[in-house]
Amino acid sequence: MNTKLHNIILNIQQKVDFSGTVLVENREKGVLVNQSFGYANRSEQIKNQAKTRFGIASGCKIFTAIAICQLIEQGKLSFDTKLYECLNHHFAHFDKDITINHLLTHTSGIPDYFDEEEMEDFEELWVENPMYHFRTLSDFLPLFQNRPMKYKVGDRFHYNNAGYILLGLIVEHTSGMVFSEYIQQYIFDRVKMTESGYYSLDALPSNTALGYIDNPDGTWKTNIYSLPVKGGSDGGAFVTVGDMAKLWHALMNFELLNEDLTQQLLTPHVETGENNGYGHGVWIKKNSKQSILKYHVMGYDPGVCFHSAYYPEYSLRVVICSNKSKGAIDIMRGIEEALFSI
Repeated sequence: MNTKLHNIILNIQQKVDFSGTVLVENREKGVLVNQSFGYANRSEQIKNQAKTRFGIASGCKIFTAIAICQLIEQGKLSFDTKLYECLNHHFAHFDKDITINHLLTHTSGIPDYFDEEEMEDFEELWVENPMYHFRTLSDFLPLFQNRPMKYKVGDRFHYNNAGYILLGLIVEHTSGMVFSEYIQQYIFDRVKMTESGYYSLDALPSNTALGYIDNPDGTWKTNIYSLPVKGGSDGGAFVTVGDMAKLWHALMNFELLNEDLTQQLLTPHVETGENNGYGHGVWIKKNSKQSILKYHVMGYDPGVCFHSAYYPEYSLRVVICSNKSKGAIDIMRGIEEALFSI
């Protein structure tokens, strides 16, 4: 255990009341930090620990991108395959030129079912669309499939959950498997992510943290009525910190994709800000010298906060899972400041 890093994380945890688990490890020194804070179940006073499974919201878009790239590697799809060529669903107003690459890079221009430019609170979505009706990917289609395009295809980056719902449907149509079963067999099982999966909120397995939403007056509630019952290709998987570290290791060692497609996934295809870009399901940040500082994924939902990154120059893997709505980014920044100058 790195004592300095441990103390920095502890100090931040006390300031922001972080609840969750933090893992930092590299190839040479092994585990530098593996710390847990708070409760997986507040009512029963069950503490978070290294083997606790946490929801990771949009952090699992990388799984969807890997699945699509696996099907491309098998010759069943290409990045230039058109949406209308691989799905039979009707999209009255969608541009015929939308490709898989557009969907992967959030440049399709399609409307989103939850648009952060139009809605501030994810829970607003379930007022007219009860969350208990959302258990499959196709359940999301009525929320966006008949709406007009928001932007011209390929015109700009606009983070889009609906695009990843479509990618999941493409995985199902092309593979003949339910999306969550495909991810389980061809990603989780392949790299021995034995504690990860897509679980229904009304049927969670043991060692799974409940997500908590804290109110300003000190009261709280769980997030069971704030999210779809079961996650899918745009978000909602559960992982342990150790399993997520396995994912980074396997990806960087070409255990999930060949070298060419791995590089495609990790190439910044669109700029999202100064020194920031987006590949396929993964954010990419460069340093001041324009070399890759980190590949990273993140996820936010009510009662869920997740950040994870791989730093190629240091062979460093960081995973921060929280069962509260915020706090992970504070821990991530503290770790980065402690280990190297950003």
